[in-house]
Amino acid sequence: MSQSSSLWSDAIRRLFKNKAAVAGAVVLVVLIVLAAFAPWIAPYPYAYQNLDLGASPPSSAHLLGTDVLGRDLLSRILYGARISLLVGFIATTVALVIGVSWGIIAGYSGGKVDSVMMRIVDILYGLPFIIFIILLMVIFGRNLWLLFLAIGAVEWLTMARIVRAQVLSLKNQEFVLAAQAMGVSNFAMFKRHLLPNILGPVAVYATLTIPQVMLLESFLSFLGLGIQPPMSSWGTLIKDGVESMEEYSWLLIYPGLTFTITLFALNFFGDGLRDALDPKTSE
Repeated sequence: MSQSSSLWSDAIRRLFKNKAAVAGAVVLVVLIVLAAFAPWIAPYPYAYQNLDLGASPPSSAHLLGTDVLGRDLLSRILYGARISLLVGFIATTVALVIGVSWGIIAGYSGGKVDSVMMRIVDILYGLPFIIFIILLMVIFGRNLWLLFLAIGAVEWLTMARIVRAQVLSLKNQEFVLAAQAMGVSNFAMFKRHLLPNILGPVAVYATLTIPQVMLLESFLSFLGLGIQPPMSSWGTLIKDGVESMEEYSWLLIYPGLTFTITLFALNFFGDGLRDALDPKTSE
């Protein structure tokens, strides 16, 4: 236990030494706080319209301007952060749980079990994800939480392959063979030996999956399968901004800038987390 605690404390210390990772973490925390307290921070309700005002540039009354329906853009970005961050974190968590479990079992079992499990992954790779999501919507009805789960259920395939490759390289290492000789159970093997050694690649891929999931949500919303008006996400705001960028550039600039900052923060934090969990990369 003391050795495990020492490894985690060393990882945390290395993480805090990485200024870019710390800056990324701070930005993410600020965004999460703003999203959580959006009803109290936003100057206007997200659905409030002023049709007489229409699309207006930034001003003292509307710091980031308004959209074509006269809705305050700052308020819609703050409320949109709730949807985008939720779909990013929840769908990524679902993908991690399924992908890590599937990859560890396939890689550690080997043989026919591995072949069957990875052939299933290959088959699912060949299926258009949009058909799977449409079927879920038809069977269970349009539901925001179902959308999160459906996206996560699609994104786990790459994670399963990454984890399987890591486990295949680890299971013949001396410490794993020694644990097997001592009669360590499979569950204990996963928990104590395999999982801690694949956290680095998993963490990096997770930070890259979150913005990918956000973009996927915006695509589904464009097709009418995702977030429905008057609710908004960063993806739908960017889509609306692209449609009117020539006349009202601020409708694209501010949501796009927010998404870009979030993307960089996730990448910086993910890289720092990878280095912290793998001491060899920081030497």
